[in-house]
Amino acid sequence: MTLFNKIKWVLGIALVFVVILTTNLIDRQNFDIVSNSIETIYADRLVAQDIIYDVTKLVGRKEVFYLTSEPTELLPRIAPLNKSIKESTALFTETKITPKEGIAFSRLKKALLKLEEVETAFAGGDQPEENLVLPLARVKEYLDELSAIQLEEGRRELYESKRAINSANLFTQLEIAVLIVMAIAIQVVILYVPSLDSGTE
Repeated sequence: MTLFNKIKWVLGIALVFVVILTTNLIDRQNFDIVSNSIETIYADRLVAQDIIYDVTKLVGRKEVFYLTSEPTELLPRIAPLNKSIKESTALFTETKITPKEGIAFSRLKKALLKLEEVETAFAGGDQPEENLVLPLARVKEYLDELSAIQLEEGRRELYESKRAINSANLFTQLEIAVLIVMAIAIQVVILYVPSLDSGTE
């Protein structure tokens, strides 16, 4: 085999290797996108939604105590609930918070602090029970907003996963097509081009 033929063989094999390596790298990138999306949907969206649900239940229990407790009894009864709410909001900060989510979460924390201030004032007889209505409504509003954001972000992550899967399928089909074309081209080069060099062999 002449040097020219050896070079052609090496180039042919190298081209096949490059195509396979490139498509594998693309497939790996798409796999990472899908893996990260699934992890985000669970670790951030579902966990965050669960935390929001817990806080909503705790706020609902506080509302019951507003209606069933005397002012002097209120703070001791809701103190454990406020503690649990603080613990839950601290856990929420450990999830992946988007900019939009961060704004809503900041509003929620301020609303919770304001509600605690009004509760303390009410328990001390400084404010009527009606003053609890507005801060409580604000807390519920921001909890609903955060819950809606979880659904929105979950849908976005799901869309990214589907897009990555579709991209991987497309590149797999392109990979097969390119490999077939290259195999034919290599066969043509190897079988037909050497005849031009027959006088030198």
